[in-house]
Amino acid sequence: MGKWTEHLLAWGRARPWVVDGLLVAVAAGISLWGVYNDPVDAERQWWAYALALGGSLPLWWRRRCPWAVMLACAAPTMALSVLAHFAMPQVQVAMAVGIYTLADRGRDWQRAVLLTVAVLGNVLGTRSFGGMLFSLVVSVGSFVFGSLVRELRRLAGVEAERARQVGLAAASDAARAVAEERARIAREMHDILAHAVSLMVVQAEAGPLVVHSSPDRAVRAFDAIADSGRDAMVQLRRVLGVLKQDDAAPALAPQPRLAELAGVLDRVRESGVAVDARIEEAGPAEVQAAAYRIVQEALTNVVKHAGARRVTVRVAVRDGGLLAVEVADDGAGPAPVPVGAGIDGRSGGRGLLSIRERAAACGGSAETGPRVDGPGYLVAAVLPLNA
Repeated sequence: MGKWTEHLLAWGRARPWVVDGLLVAVAAGISLWGVYNDPVDAERQWWAYALALGGSLPLWWRRRCPWAVMLACAAPTMALSVLAHFAMPQVQVAMAVGIYTLADRGRDWQRAVLLTVAVLGNVLGTRSFGGMLFSLVVSVGSFVFGSLVRELRRLAGVEAERARQVGLAAASDAARAVAEERARIAREMHDILAHAVSLMVVQAEAGPLVVHSSPDRAVRAFDAIADSGRDAMVQLRRVLGVLKQDDAAPALAPQPRLAELAGVLDRVRESGVAVDARIEEAGPAEVQAAAYRIVQEALTNVVKHAGARRVTVRVAVRDGGLLAVEVADDGAGPAPVPVGAGIDGRSGGRGLLSIRERAAACGGSAETGPRVDGPGYLVAAVLPLNA
């Protein structure tokens, strides 16, 4: 289809009243010409012209009420056929357009009645066999063409609805991906900052107490603050570097490994908490990263809330392809939940929720609560190694 034809069709779709007006003019012109050239009624009485014109004018409203327009066109056309048969044109344009429109836009029962009447009328009402065949081709052909356009319109509607549903699903998936990524970044930022800031606060509070009595210990406290700050800055740059790169691949996202827990454990020891750790480095990067963050968050809670003197860290492979993570302390456990407490029972905190989310993201699970073998608190997680 050429560009000129496409422009013409688009112009017609935008101005349906012009198209219908042209159809009225063509149909009326052909009918009036037939009356004017009627070889039988040379006087061409006024009522013949009126019937010819009346069978065409209703086409102006064919899109809004196709059934009523079909009846309005058929009545004067049939009257003209009975009273002045030779004045009828070879092709009755008004009837053909009316049949096409009703087949396209009418209700099912209206279309069934139309097809039945059209076939019976042409078979019983045509005076010659050739005329009957020609009339059937015109009327039934118009009906078939209208039905084809109707089906194409229906299929176009189905495709449009399908495209809309696909668009909605894509938008929903995109929104879900954004929400998941925001949650992931929030966990990363929380784990990095909460751990570093907690250790810095503990060391900063301890420094002034020993600055006169034990200067060396005060120096170590301030060195620990500096180390914690530098480590936090390095990890924050890794997170923010990914956010700044539009084409950054998922592999560039921060993925700490279990081997890096040594530095975390050293900083916890510097805060005054004895740490007994046995860590088995195993599993893919995402599992090790989850285990690292779970241990880091658990140790942060120990430093901030537990008041513990000793903490035990165990990371080991179990039968069944599982990586078990346990962090147990001998402290007092979580503080009582105040009014307006945050997600994990502490004002503004989301640490325990972050632990459960990280475990679930790897297909595992996590449990937290008081120890059953003595005083203190236990954080335990199980992560599948084939996550």
